[in-house]
Amino acid sequence: MSLTFHWFIPTNGDSRHLVGGPAAGAFARDRPASIPYLGMIARAAEDMGFTGALSPTGPWCEDAWLTTAMVAQHSERLKFLVAFRPGIISPMLAAQMASTYQRHTQGRLLLNVVTGGESHEQRAYGDFLGKDDRYRRSGEFLEIAKRLWQGEAVTFQGEHIQVENAELARLPDPVPDVYFGGSSPVAGEIAARHADVYLTWGEPPHQVAEKINWVKGLAEKEGRTLRFGIRLHCITRDTSAQAWAEADRLLSGFDEETLREMREGLRQTESLGQQRMFALHNGNREGLEIYPNLWAGIGLVRGGAGTALVGSHDEVVDRIKEYAALGIDEFIFSGFPLLEEVYTFGEGVLPRLAAQGLWQNPYTKATA
Repeated sequence: MSLTFHWFIPTNGDSRHLVGGPAAGAFARDRPASIPYLGMIARAAEDMGFTGALSPTGPWCEDAWLTTAMVAQHSERLKFLVAFRPGIISPMLAAQMASTYQRHTQGRLLLNVVTGGESHEQRAYGDFLGKDDRYRRSGEFLEIAKRLWQGEAVTFQGEHIQVENAELARLPDPVPDVYFGGSSPVAGEIAARHADVYLTWGEPPHQVAEKINWVKGLAEKEGRTLRFGIRLHCITRDTSAQAWAEADRLLSGFDEETLREMREGLRQTESLGQQRMFALHNGNREGLEIYPNLWAGIGLVRGGAGTALVGSHDEVVDRIKEYAALGIDEFIFSGFPLLEEVYTFGEGVLPRLAAQGLWQNPYTKATA
C-alpha cells in the first residue's frame, strides 16, 4: 500500500493565524496570494513528496485555473487539483481547457468538481438552479466532458445542458482524474456514476466509514470502482502538548461576538456537508476534540473543511492509518501557514509512514 498525499494552494492568502474560507469574513491574510509565494508552497510540497495540491473555488479567492496554471511554471512535477464549478462554464470549454492545461504542464492537472452548496453564491455567478438540479447538471456536464476526452463528437440534449457537434481538436494526455464530493442522495448518485475519487471532509471515522460504504454501494450498482479521499487540516508537532498549544493559539484571537456571528452564518447553510461540519461542534467552544486527535475548532470560525488532526507526529500517523483502514486512499492536508506547515508535516509525518510501508515518495519510487 502507498497512500497519496496532497497539500493546499491558498489562493485566498495565507497567515500564521486562521485564514478565512467560505462564510468567514475578513480574517487574516498576512501573506497575499502572489504567484512567487504560491510558487514557494508548490515547490516545498513537491520537495516533501506530495503528489498534488488543491486550490479552492469561490468569490472569496483567486480563480483556480488561472492561478495554478501560473504557479505550475514554478514547479516541475507537482499536480494541481483545480476546483471549479461546472454551472458557470460550458463542458466543451472546460474539456478544452483541461486538454490545454495537460499539454502545457505535461499532465499535471486533476479536477475537483464543486457543484456549489450555497444558492446565494451561485446566483452571484448567474446560476439560479436549485441544489439538486445543480447536481444533476453536474452529472450531464461530466458525461459530456468525459466523452469529449475520449475523442467522441458529442451531441447531447439534457435537462440542463445541450451541446451540438462538440469535439476536441486535441485530447488531454492523460485524461484528468475527477474528484467529487457531496453528502446528499443526488450527490452520491452523481459521484458513483462519474467520479474517480469521492472526497469527504474530515468527520470521525465511523461517519467516514458510513459515507464510504454508501458511495461504494452506489458505485457497484453502476459497475464502477472509486477511490476515496479525505480533506483535513493538520497541526502536527514533536509532542502532543505542543500541537494542542498551537490549536489553542489559533482560536485565541476570536471573541464571543465573532463566534456568535459565525454560528448564525453557518446555521443558514444549504450544504448538507456544511451542516454535518457544524453538527460536530454546534457552535460551542468546549469539547472540540470530537474524536482522539480530531479537532473541530477550525469549523467553529469558518466554513468549508472544518476539522484538523492535532497531535504528535506519531499520533497523527495513527489517525491516518485508521482512516486508511476504512478505505481512504488519498489525503488532502493543509495548515496555518501553509509554507511552514508543509515542511512540518513532510518532515514529521511522511517519513514515519514511509518507515511503516504506507507511503513512498512518488518522485523517487520509480527508481528505488
